[in-house]
Amino acid sequence: MLSENPKKNIRNTSLEDLTNFFKEHNEKAFRAKQVFEWVWKKSYTSFEEMTNISKETRQLLNNHFTFKTLDIKNKQVSNDGTVKVAFSLYDNNIVEGVLIPTKDRKTACISTQVGCSLACAFCATGKLKRMRNLSYDEIYDQVVALNKISIEQHGSGLTNIVYMGMGEPLLNYANTIASIDKITSPDGLGMASRRITISTAGIAKMITKLADDDVKVNLALSLHAANDEKRDKIMAINETNTLDSLAEALTYYHNKTGKKVTYEYCLFNNYNDSLKDAQELAIFCKHIPSKVNLIEYNAIDDGIFQKSDERTTDQFANYLMKKGITASIRRSRGKDIDAACGQLANKN
Repeated sequence: MLSENPKKNIRNTSLEDLTNFFKEHNEKAFRAKQVFEWVWKKSYTSFEEMTNISKETRQLLNNHFTFKTLDIKNKQVSNDGTVKVAFSLYDNNIVEGVLIPTKDRKTACISTQVGCSLACAFCATGKLKRMRNLSYDEIYDQVVALNKISIEQHGSGLTNIVYMGMGEPLLNYANTIASIDKITSPDGLGMASRRITISTAGIAKMITKLADDDVKVNLALSLHAANDEKRDKIMAINETNTLDSLAEALTYYHNKTGKKVTYEYCLFNNYNDSLKDAQELAIFCKHIPSKVNLIEYNAIDDGIFQKSDERTTDQFANYLMKKGITASIRRSRGKDIDAACGQLANKN
């Protein structure tokens, strides 16, 4: 038989509701702010650790609220220092996050969904069934955990966060935005929004919504082909979000926010790496101020695609730069532990 008064997840409780809860139980209203500071700013997940709250009040909280936390199921460290973490959720689903350390940056790559529904042909995550969206506190918890690992291993916390892990962030829009709010809030982790990037496979109407909602983070579009025929074959989402519709949404986004957009472009051998492909990409880049990250492809088990060779990659980048487009070649990190871009598939 179900309990008539099941415990509520404390992190799905607003400050206003928690304040009312304390008032209803003849407690001081300011206790709500104290609890929120422990929960969000200090990232504690136990009422017993809230030392400035009386034992009786902690027991009251224990009687009515709970924490749905994620646990580290497995952690792998790459030869290049990249760390992949498998997180076990309260319902035993698994998602993965990655810490990518460099000399100047400590970047967390975090997930927004269990699995993914987009089934991009080159992505291991796309081979998984989408099970559910992550809640905003589950997204936030990945950042907390990876920040802790960064401090333990490198003596400093995260500098950047990229929503580029498992799932499509703009198909879990509400939780993605709520997690950013908690991560950037002075009452949360206090990270600068300019250090956060949302990566999308290209949901035109949601890109427009990002602009309308004035979400102050960076935007990256996983492009990978700049003509519809090729993009349709590798990214089914393009059939309903064509390059023309994306160009229109991106133009709206830039006009409203003033921000540049980054195009992520994986180079696949003999598929999208010719100079004609580079020319098409250069034309697409002219819609708005932008830059291009050329990504070294990380092959997955089916072997349909292989990465372009170094000479072809350099020629592609040089063509873009001669056209006045900022282009960087991103070498893969964490390949040996399946932690590189497109490889997250719970293969621990």
